[in-house]
This record gives sequence, structure tokens and C-alpha cells, in this order.
Amino acid sequence: MAEELLLSGGLVIDGSGRPGIEADVLMRSGRIVAIGSGFSAPVVHDVTGLVVCPGFVDIHTHSDLTLLSDPRGLSKVHQGVTTEVVGNCGLGVGPVAPGAALEPIRQAVAYLDLDPAVDWSWPDLAGYLAVLGAAGPGLNVATLVGHLALHASVVGFGDQPAGPDEIDRMCGLLGAALDAGAVGLSTGLVYAPLPYVRDAELLALASVVAARDRVFTWHVRNYDDDLLDSVAQAVGVARETGVRTQISHLAAVGRRNWGAVRRALDLVDEANADGCDIGVDIYPYLHGNAPLSQLLPAHIQEGGPLVWAPRLRDPSVRAEVRAAWVDRPTGWDELTLSWTNRPVPDPVVGRTIAGLAETAGVDGAEITLDLLAELGNGVLMTAGGRSEDDLRAVLGHPAAVVASDGLALDPGGATGAGVPHPRSYGTFPRYLRQYATDLPDAVRRCTSAPAARVGLRDRGVLRPGAPADVVVFDPDRLADRATFTAPHQFAAGIDLVLVNGVVTIDGGAHTGARAGLILKGST
Repeated sequence: MAEELLLSGGLVIDGSGRPGIEADVLMRSGRIVAIGSGFSAPVVHDVTGLVVCPGFVDIHTHSDLTLLSDPRGLSKVHQGVTTEVVGNCGLGVGPVAPGAALEPIRQAVAYLDLDPAVDWSWPDLAGYLAVLGAAGPGLNVATLVGHLALHASVVGFGDQPAGPDEIDRMCGLLGAALDAGAVGLSTGLVYAPLPYVRDAELLALASVVAARDRVFTWHVRNYDDDLLDSVAQAVGVARETGVRTQISHLAAVGRRNWGAVRRALDLVDEANADGCDIGVDIYPYLHGNAPLSQLLPAHIQEGGPLVWAPRLRDPSVRAEVRAAWVDRPTGWDELTLSWTNRPVPDPVVGRTIAGLAETAGVDGAEITLDLLAELGNGVLMTAGGRSEDDLRAVLGHPAAVVASDGLALDPGGATGAGVPHPRSYGTFPRYLRQYATDLPDAVRRCTSAPAARVGLRDRGVLRPGAPADVVVFDPDRLADRATFTAPHQFAAGIDLVLVNGVVTIDGGAHTGARAGLILKGST
């Protein structure tokens, strides 16, 4: 329960981008009452020499199912995150059309599914939110509608365009989910069956989102050789429908594509100058994380993982995939296996594809095809091939906010297996420590700016009347300790975290509090 509490003597950076001021912050009944001086309260925390700012708002996460495995959200709240938005990259957990089979969809979104004990039986997005709310999350959660479940449950997993009746049905399901509280729609045009989606479907769905003034987030079709065309597609939909748009984790993969993000940002700037509302987000690392199956050509993935995985044992299919991989933008030495659905510990986890291939006396393609044939979507990778200059270009762009693309993980529980991307533990401390040149603006990019992108305008700010989501950190000790080889380590320097006025991290330790709320979009 939220108590009356005073934070005394800190440097208050309110999330607006304005310079910080030395002040006290008084909280009562889960909200900020006043910022200034001369206050008293039954509980006082002396935070002299520390920064007091809004809790970080992570608008690009994949904690849809991990928060049902462990609702505390440990890896996130320990780095100062007080609000997460799930359902990104099209990989959300609803809605699913009535009568559609759940198992093929759960297989298709296995990237989210680290704990098989989680029961996925809700009928729609409202049902998911009810289950998550009943679990008692340790931080606030909002959700997007995942395009994959929507499309697959209506159209299927084949490479065919949605017909007019199917588009109407998807629009109806999307509208109902938005009315139930989803803050927008996400698509992920690399995750089958979404590579088969045509523009008519995207435009129709975007129009439903725009009519309710929600956000449409894009994992665009390609981040390597065809990045510019992929960003142009998202920009084109924004121009035609007026939908508020967010381009997720903007980066260019492969040395030959370095520099392309600056041209992609030019497309965003031109559209915004013409009246569009397009933002971008990124995390402060030079590696990504994805299912290994993302390497497969789209047409090979027809039918879903339960169909395409066995197909990869066919010599003719393997030869076809090998031919597509001849000129890959990244090498096998840049791909490291981070998790599999095999029993723990799996000796392949933590090793590069190139290293496994050398040990086995085969090439990287052979190792990858064998893993995918056996495990389907149940194998994840971290992937390099990115440029520091590109990363800094995105982080410094006026339309950019910081978002982890990670998951809420429990290092001692079912979701603590493998060597996941360290962004799940360290995104915000890493950004503030290594990349922030203007601390008030950097805090804004982690708080009010991302909150505004998804319509959560009362979050990410410190002002009287706002929810008391607050982080207190020591700028001298702030650090991400998670690494690619030892990722399950909480950040340092996050001394105090309050979620809706309830102390959740105190002295760097979790209090056991679970004061998060389900946040819903509104028009």
C-alpha cells in the first residue's frame, strides 16, 4: 500500500527535459503531491546527492508471458523501469479469432515463451489483461495488439493475401481489442506469416488505429540490405492514413549497410515536416536478439513452425536455403545462440554458430539448419553486425526514444535460463551512463517522451497529481553490469524505485512489492 513519503534533498529531473532542481518530492496515496521544500512526512528518504526522476517507461518489450511466470519483473524494475508496453513486433498474445487453434500461434511467438508452465487460455485481449492484472505485476503494463495472432487466426500461415471479408474480420477484432484498452497495434513483417501481408491489410488496420488515435508500431520488413524500402513502407502507411507511427529498434545490420540509418531518418524527417507523427526507438547495444528462424527466407516458413521445421530435413529444401544464404550481410561468427527450449544446461547456448560448426567439422549453414529442423522457433540468437556511428545517430535524433526490446526476467527462475541479451537488465543505466550528453534530455527520452508515443501522458513525469512512479539513482555508481557472457546481473546505482507510490526497490534490493497497474489506452 502506498504511504505518505518524502524524498528529501535530491536533484529532481522531472522528465520534461528542463534542467534539474534541488528539491523535495512529497508523495501520498500513490501520487505526487508537491515538489519544493518545507514539507514533512511520516517516512523520509534522504536522497541528497542522488538524482530523482520519473520511472523509466519501456515502450518496446516482450514480457507478455514472462510477467505471468514471475510478475515481479525483476530485471526491469531493478534498472528503474516502472512501466512496460508489451505486444511488440507483432508478437503479442491476442486477440485470437474465435475457433482458431492456439498452439500454432504459441509456436509462432515462441520468442516470448520462456516458461512452458504459463497457461495461455484467455479468449481475447481483454482476457489476457484480466489474467495479467490478477497476477499482480510489479510494474505497470500496457499492451499493443499483436498483428501475428490477429492475421494467423483469421487468414492462416500461408502466403496468400487477406480477402475483403478477412480484412473486415481483422479490423473488427482489432477495434474490439483497442476498445478493451490496447494502446495500439504492432506488426513484425519478418515473423511468419506476416511477411505475406499485403499493403491493403496494413492500410485497413492502420485506419482502425488512427480512428482511435492510438499508435502503430513497426518491426519493419528488413533491417539489412532493404532497410530503406522497409522504412519507406511504414512511412507510406503513415502518410496515407495519418496514423501515429513508431519504427522499432532502428538499426542497419551488416557492414555494407552502415550509414543507411541516416537516410532512413531523413525519410522520417521529411514525413514529419509534412505533418506526420513518426517516432523511432533503439537500445544502446550493437547486437540484436531474435529467433534463429529469422534467418530463413520467408517462403520457407509457410505453414508455421510445426510445418516448416520438419521440412528442413528435406535435402532439396536445405539446398534452397543454403543458396539464399550465400551472400548474407552478417557472418556465422556474429551469431551466438542465447537460449533453446532443450533441458538446461544446453551446451550449444553461449556459443557462436561458427564455433559450433568448427567443432562439428561442418559449415555454419549445416549447424543452423539442423538446429531449426529440431527446435523450430525454440532457439534464439544474439546477432552483431551493427555500427556505433549508426547507433549514436539514432540516439541523438529528435524523434528517438530509448526502449529495451527486452523481457522482464527472473535470474533465479524459469525465465533465467540461457545467456539472453543484456538489454533485459541494463538498457536504461547503460544509456544514461555511456550515451547521455544532456542528462535532463536523456531522462526525457526514457520517460515522458516514450510515454507520449503510446498515449500514456500521465506517466513519465514528476508533477503534482501524477502517479508516483519514481526512480532515485546515484549518477556516480550507475552502471549496467549485465554482459553478453554473464547477462543475469542487475544494474548498479538504482537505489530506490517506487511504483504507484509503493517502494519496490530499496537500497538496490527488491521489497517484494507488486504495485503495478494495467494501463489502458483511451481516445
